[in-house]
Amino acid sequence: MEPANKSEISPNSFLLMGIPGLEHLHLWIGIPFCSMYVVAVVGNVTILAVVRAEQSLHEPMFLFLCMLSVTDLVLSTSTLPRMLCLFWLGAHHIAFDACLAQMFFIHSFTAMESGFFLAMAIDRYVAICDPLHHATVLTHNRIAKMGAAVLVRGVAFFSPHPILLKQLPYCRTRIIAHTYCEFMAVVKLACVDIGATKRYSLSVAFVIGSCDCLFIAFSYALILRAVFRLPSREARLKALGTCGSHVCVILVFYSTAGFTFLTHRFGHNVAPQVHIFIANIYLVVPPFLNPIVYGIKTKKIREHVLSSLKVKLS
Repeated sequence: MEPANKSEISPNSFLLMGIPGLEHLHLWIGIPFCSMYVVAVVGNVTILAVVRAEQSLHEPMFLFLCMLSVTDLVLSTSTLPRMLCLFWLGAHHIAFDACLAQMFFIHSFTAMESGFFLAMAIDRYVAICDPLHHATVLTHNRIAKMGAAVLVRGVAFFSPHPILLKQLPYCRTRIIAHTYCEFMAVVKLACVDIGATKRYSLSVAFVIGSCDCLFIAFSYALILRAVFRLPSREARLKALGTCGSHVCVILVFYSTAGFTFLTHRFGHNVAPQVHIFIANIYLVVPPFLNPIVYGIKTKKIREHVLSSLKVKLS
């Protein structure tokens, strides 16, 4: 029997609902999101420009920071402009292929963000626990290989997502109860058994997230042990201050991402607006916080930016 409508097989577009139950607040919710996006773009572009211009900043920590900044720019730009169009202009329609592309960028670059957090934790571990061999352990060649490994991992594990969804028939509602095209929100619209597809997605997210998180925790545990062995109280406080701010950013990322993952698996009683709002937080807040914590609070970057501003003002 022929399908009554071709859109039942491969829909031309989906409808993004936004945050269910909070539609009347979309205008106001968009204001802080837009502000954080502007800070994220300006901050991360500034970091990239400063590190590129200043030869003395071509060190492992700043090279990994540049990789994180590029990831943040792609992650935030693939979601926030479209989300703001939904909040402020009522642009609910999103083309099917655009939805799949957005989904790929969100999931793959979220995995890359996690990978670069791990790479930066390894860099801090070597810098604090074995400072004499820092430059020889983390050479530019090894840094490039680590960055490439993170990139390949993100692309390889999440490329199947849009490919799988492209093959599925859609005969239910085209309304996605979300602010962006999330894999689990879209796959629920298919009219075939999606058990294996959901298990693959959840398994990949769990393995990548939990492994990175465990290695980061182990790295910072070793860092703390080394910090408390420092003879100078001032040195201990400085190291703890730096590590503390880094850990706060990492906790925001993994706690919100973990909540989203667990809600998909177990949280059937969690209010949809709570789930979606927190899912937005883990895409919006880390790109906003990273340039502040890793950039402004880093003395070398701060001094270079201030000196550049003084030259321009004079």
